[in-house]
Amino acid sequence: MKALWLAPAALLFPLLGAAQAVAPVETDPAQSSPEVPAPASSDEPAGEPPNAETDTDDTAAETSEPATPAFDLTITATDEIKTVLERQLELQRYRALTDLSDDELDRLMDMARLDAQKLLATLGYFSPVIDISRTGDDQATTGRAVQISVVAGEPVQVSQVQLRFNGPIATDPQAAAQRALIEGTWLLPAGNRMTQASWSAAKQQALRQLTSQRYPTGTLSATQADVDPVTHTARLEVTLDSGPAYQLGTLVTTGLKRYDADLVRRLARLPPGDDYDLKELMAAQQRLTSSGYFNSAFVRVDTTTDPQAAQVLVTVREARLQKITLGVGASTDSGARMSVDHLHNLMPGLGWRALTQIAIDRETQSIGTELTAPPDDRGWRWNTSVLLLNEQGGSFDVGSRRLQFGANQAGERIDRSYYLQYDRADTTVSLEATEPQVAESVSVNYAFTLREFDALPFPSSGWALGVELGVGTTLGSDRSPFSRVLTRWQSYWPLGKDPATGAPDLHAGRLALRAQVGAVVVRDGVSLPSTQLFLAGGANSVRGYGLRTIGIELPDGQITAGRYLATGSVEWQRPITAKGRLTDWESVLFVDAGSVANKAADLNTQVGVGAGVRWKTPVGPLQIDLAYGVQVKKLRLHLNVGFVF
Repeated sequence: MKALWLAPAALLFPLLGAAQAVAPVETDPAQSSPEVPAPASSDEPAGEPPNAETDTDDTAAETSEPATPAFDLTITATDEIKTVLERQLELQRYRALTDLSDDELDRLMDMARLDAQKLLATLGYFSPVIDISRTGDDQATTGRAVQISVVAGEPVQVSQVQLRFNGPIATDPQAAAQRALIEGTWLLPAGNRMTQASWSAAKQQALRQLTSQRYPTGTLSATQADVDPVTHTARLEVTLDSGPAYQLGTLVTTGLKRYDADLVRRLARLPPGDDYDLKELMAAQQRLTSSGYFNSAFVRVDTTTDPQAAQVLVTVREARLQKITLGVGASTDSGARMSVDHLHNLMPGLGWRALTQIAIDRETQSIGTELTAPPDDRGWRWNTSVLLLNEQGGSFDVGSRRLQFGANQAGERIDRSYYLQYDRADTTVSLEATEPQVAESVSVNYAFTLREFDALPFPSSGWALGVELGVGTTLGSDRSPFSRVLTRWQSYWPLGKDPATGAPDLHAGRLALRAQVGAVVVRDGVSLPSTQLFLAGGANSVRGYGLRTIGIELPDGQITAGRYLATGSVEWQRPITAKGRLTDWESVLFVDAGSVANKAADLNTQVGVGAGVRWKTPVGPLQIDLAYGVQVKKLRLHLNVGFVF
């Protein structure tokens, strides 16, 4: 039984349709960013064949086959077509009918021919040759077999694309960049193969780009794919109706119990009069959920209100007023670690947040409290803190106290802070000493961090820069001015790029570069708190050396902190693949170097080399490194978790 099918001279693929913009959805604080569903197009006509590339309905899997099926089915076609027909051909589900007669099977085979034609059309084949034949009959003892052979023919290619704009977007000069973006990034340009999946994806992206800025009620008012199976070409026409441009109005907040609406306004930072921008609404959601005041937040624009001042509806669920967090961990630098944190989101009578932390490990024991005010309209927060710390600094036990008062502003890319700081360090220089050496200082400081990574906490490209600047004076009988600067830099350089997208090729690996330079300028002989000076060594400094063991070597061989610091690292990170696919593991080779001195000219580099692996965990990369300290001639294992800059 053979059949040759030719499509009509012109076919309309999907016809008309429209969709509304989708606002951000509620997010959990554990998520790195809000999940916002893409606007969905509903322009597929009734009876349209399923999308062969995205439909997950596996008919064959759903049908429980009998011990002896009604017939065997063999499909001869390319892998792409065979996979689609095996999964979605309606004929598959009738194999379970054991009492299927020959007449009924012949009727199902005719239906299968039409079904296959529709499925092939979704893949861009409009002139296929389909042969369907059967062997055996319902009286045979060896069973029946159906053979389907498909010669797909030449696929349809897009010959012309016409995008039209209706509504204010068509004439508004401020929308020129948005129109250019939609036109320039259209996913199905002329010369590309036409499939149902690519056609749907192109329309959805165009609609998403329309509704993500200024025009949240935009629609696909008309879409048409005019396919000519004789020339194997398709002419595409898409009309986007923007609807009115929307500007933000007042915030209307629901779900508040202990906080006031002004806190939501300051955290959201969505000024009335700003143009509607879905990214800004998502960022506002993220600021609310990451603030610690709320477990979840849902932000959307009420498109039923005045477009010139559309209400911004915010629904929040408040976090617990108080929270205690217990933590345990371990590292090769400082051994086992235990911590207890207590958070109070709204201190009675003050209205500030209080965070108290206690941490104990082999090298460091600390207790501290920080009070932080709610943010102002620009995101700045007043804060004050007290920290008591005992640690091993070089060869000496150091007990320090630090008091700070200032303000900070934390953003997605930039963090800033300025503060007044008091430091005191009591250093036990020997077991025989009856009193520790005491040094005190007060300083005024400014710090900022700029991050340009492509993704956190697992960046594959980008860079970050951090700078701390301070001026102050020592306290006590001998008061001397001093200045301090510390700079940190880290970057990731991809070793290959995807030629199609220009994005980093994750299979090619990358170079991770890190550097840190610090200096304290003060008169010789002045005693500064060691917390204002520098030491190096450890998993995040120079590997192959113990934590804070690179410093100034005294005549008796002991190590103390110094005024100048320089460290650097070059690391080759290469993903570990399995059967050509990326895994959560990477291998690394690295060279670290660093030095501490009291004069810049005396910096004497100490080098560590080694290899290791990285594992992507929910809390960040797990770093396992085996390093050899060239100067100390020792191997050292380093374990570290997380990414912080």
